[in-house]
Amino acid sequence: MTEPLDVSPAGNASSLVTLQQEAQTLRQEIAELKGSKAQILQQQLNSARTVLEQLSRDHLQQLAERKQNLETEIERLERRQERIRTEMRQSFAGVSQDLAIRVQGFKDYLVSSLQDLALTAEQLDLVPPVPSSPPEAVPRPEVGPRHRAANSATPQFASHSFQEETQQIRKLLDQYRNSPNYYGPPWQLRRTFEPIHAERVSEWFFTFGGRGALRTLTSRLQNILVSSAVISILRRLYGNRVRTLILADSPERLGDWRRGLQDCLGISRTDFGPERGIVLFESPESLAQRADRLVTADQLPLILMDETEEAVSLSMLQFPLWLAFAPEPQLRKERSTFDWFE
Repeated sequence: MTEPLDVSPAGNASSLVTLQQEAQTLRQEIAELKGSKAQILQQQLNSARTVLEQLSRDHLQQLAERKQNLETEIERLERRQERIRTEMRQSFAGVSQDLAIRVQGFKDYLVSSLQDLALTAEQLDLVPPVPSSPPEAVPRPEVGPRHRAANSATPQFASHSFQEETQQIRKLLDQYRNSPNYYGPPWQLRRTFEPIHAERVSEWFFTFGGRGALRTLTSRLQNILVSSAVISILRRLYGNRVRTLILADSPERLGDWRRGLQDCLGISRTDFGPERGIVLFESPESLAQRADRLVTADQLPLILMDETEEAVSLSMLQFPLWLAFAPEPQLRKERSTFDWFE
């Protein structure tokens, strides 16, 4: 049976209180839900804002890096374009200059050969001397700077006796710096020569007299460029008497020297070898032995030492021409000056 409804005043009052309590409870739950909803929305908004800021920073950094890379690439391409234009303008002139240099070189070779033949003929005792009348002094032909330098056992470029050679060296340095010839003959410098390179070469020739250590440049290729200029100048002064001996402590570094010299001087692999113009060594002892044999054979050894050599062997200091690239001062500040020589 259905339970009868309580329609008494007391029952109505109790139901009204219950409904009011339930309504109050519902209002509290609604308020809590609204608060939690606002809190969740705020957290999601903060999280989204953080993600957007991070994405913006990342994209801005990537754009900045791409901009820097593009600017670097544009500068490289502009330099390459200018170099290509220069080479195109100088292509015909460069070939003509190459032919002129070759003709002049053949002419110098003939002149020097005739002078050597004249000097040799003077030294031959073709006619026995007559005791009663002393022979007249035969005037010796004028000898150019190349032959006077060739007869000097130890070149001293800073001395007054080498004034003509000094002028020729300065002229060659100006030519390398102001009028580079990218199509010149072998053993002539073919690369762009900056003032810093000319300064190092001048210091080695005129301050150190062809025997001393230069502070290393920013890379091995820069050191090779300076060495190439030295080799080119010495071969202009002394010809094939100059033999370059290179010392480095690993085959990889010697490979860098070989490739760099080929690029800077326009020579080939056939110019490297025991009986060639350039010889590569990993130990100072074998280099010193080779230099001794060259001096005995009236050759002029030029010793080049890589910047990675921690010390200069004292056996190198006896030879007339040597160039070492000393490391930066901060890399050896704990060592005294004399500790660099063994």
